[in-house]
Amino acid sequence: MKKLILIGVIFLMSFFKNFAMANYDKIFYDFKIESISGETINFNKFKNKVVLVVNTASYCGFTKQYNELQNLWDKYKSRGLIVLGIPSNSFNQEKGNNKEIKEFCEVNFNINFPLSSITDVKGANAHEVFKWAKKNHGKSAIPKWNFHKILINKEGKIEDTFVSFTKPMSKKIINKIENIL
Repeated sequence: MKKLILIGVIFLMSFFKNFAMANYDKIFYDFKIESISGETINFNKFKNKVVLVVNTASYCGFTKQYNELQNLWDKYKSRGLIVLGIPSNSFNQEKGNNKEIKEFCEVNFNINFPLSSITDVKGANAHEVFKWAKKNHGKSAIPKWNFHKILINKEGKIEDTFVSFTKPMSKKIINKIENIL
């Protein structure tokens, strides 16, 4: 009887697991993106570091999270954390061009962590790193809104994802970062 119950429980649990097939034929460090200034950001230069990827927007209710992202960067960059902002107009809340975004971030938030150029983060035109994240981590890696966060571990694989409501300096994110640094 106990065996049947155990088999039943295991069977039921299989319905609740994440069905993403994390085969990682590529890792995060295999990708590149254009910086906000037009140079190439080769993710290979982040090898053996922890990376927090955040899709950002200038006209969003979560835009004030730029302050906490900068604080997170200042606090942990010496220990190997990279904060990577990826401005996106996928939700129609971004400025018109990279120059305006760069100026907005520097003037209003003193941002000095790396920023990419304006990049699609969802759908058919999403940057390949977001398609990779979906393939290897499932739907939780797809940004549902601006300031969605994807945490990459030192092996170049997705450690966790965080919705827009999760603030960058939250205990949830800080604990996870400190555990993998």
